Amino acid sequence: MDLEREMEVILRGAVELISANEMKNKLVRAKAEKRPLRIKLGMDPTAPDLHLGHTVVLQKLKQFQELGHTAIFLVGDFTGMIGDPTGRIETRPVLTREQLVENAETYKRQVFKILDPEKTEIRFNSEWMEAMNAGDMIRLCAQYTVARMLERDDFRNRYQKGLPISVHEFLYPLVQGYDSVALKADVELGGSDQIFNLLVGREIQKAYGQEPQAVLTVPLLEGTDGVNKMSKSYGNYVGIDEPPDVIFGKLMAISDTLMLRYYELLSDISLESLGDLKEGIAAGRVHPMDAKMRFAYEMVERFHSPEAAASAEDNWKKVHRQREIPEDTESVSLNVNVTERLTLDDGDVRLSGLLKEIGLVGSTSEGNRVIEQGGVYIAKGDHFVKVTAKSLPIGPGHYTFKVGKKKFKTVVFEE
Repeated sequence: MDLEREMEVILRGAVELISANEMKNKLVRAKAEKRPLRIKLGMDPTAPDLHLGHTVVLQKLKQFQELGHTAIFLVGDFTGMIGDPTGRIETRPVLTREQLVENAETYKRQVFKILDPEKTEIRFNSEWMEAMNAGDMIRLCAQYTVARMLERDDFRNRYQKGLPISVHEFLYPLVQGYDSVALKADVELGGSDQIFNLLVGREIQKAYGQEPQAVLTVPLLEGTDGVNKMSKSYGNYVGIDEPPDVIFGKLMAISDTLMLRYYELLSDISLESLGDLKEGIAAGRVHPMDAKMRFAYEMVERFHSPEAAASAEDNWKKVHRQREIPEDTESVSLNVNVTERLTLDDGDVRLSGLLKEIGLVGSTSEGNRVIEQGGVYIAKGDHFVKVTAKSLPIGPGHYTFKVGKKKFKTVVFEE
């Protein structure tokens, strides 16, 4: 692949590259020396589960991997004990070593749904940080000033507002920078909110006699609401370990505009094919729903299997196109005495409102949250199917609704 084409792939969906000339020089030199560049991505195992927002930067690492470079996935088991101060107005709670180790094992399993395990170097920064003595740490701290630290927005804002900043928080960007020294990183990847930490890495490498790494940032992915960044706290996330039907249903519910952004940042589709897709949708040759279905299928296939993707697509079509509730393989013997009778209105039934009306949830917002988390099942007869759609085409008859494992309600719908 020629240099310009390689740069086009590298810059796909990127926010900032520092700098393009350095990146080109590194690529040219690596090709001449017949050695791959070392591409570093670090993640602290501060939570057990990853969602699509985390996979944007993993997808970028995969692109470097496919260009023939060495992908280094760094598990920040040491930095995780400090806690990244990025965007924080208060000091993060310190996690135990046991929590970090448990989460790290989950991360390793999940990232290989995206990266090629045979071509990925997995490292833990405790390897070199726990081997440091007090003198080594003093030398590291001497490479940066407090004044420079306070140039960082979150530190400066907390200082000006009189909010506490713990001394150990200053260590975080220094340790992240030293990770690049230990790994001899040529390039470091991160979210756009990580730019300060990544640039500190360049300075630390120079202080230790290394050529500074190029820095490439990717955007923070908008959640399924299309407004806020993807986060479990906002309820707008798609977890990569969620059931296939849940992933498929959530992605089919996003807007057409957001779908194209997800394609650019998360899909394996080529740049040429992405351009054709955008052009086809704009010209009316490609229906956005069909494009969205291809994307949802790709994500379920990546995180589960082709069989799971085909099944999820089939179930979604049965509900939304064939106007029926599919049967699942989960069969239970129901013993539900409470039956309600409701009159059907024209059009689909909004599920969150129905769940509130029959007393299975306390509010429509709780209903929407349970639906998104894959905790709602419907049975017509004694076969349950998990439902992720916000509304359903329900006809006359008996239906049993299940929320979680213990809440049941049978409803008779009448015309």
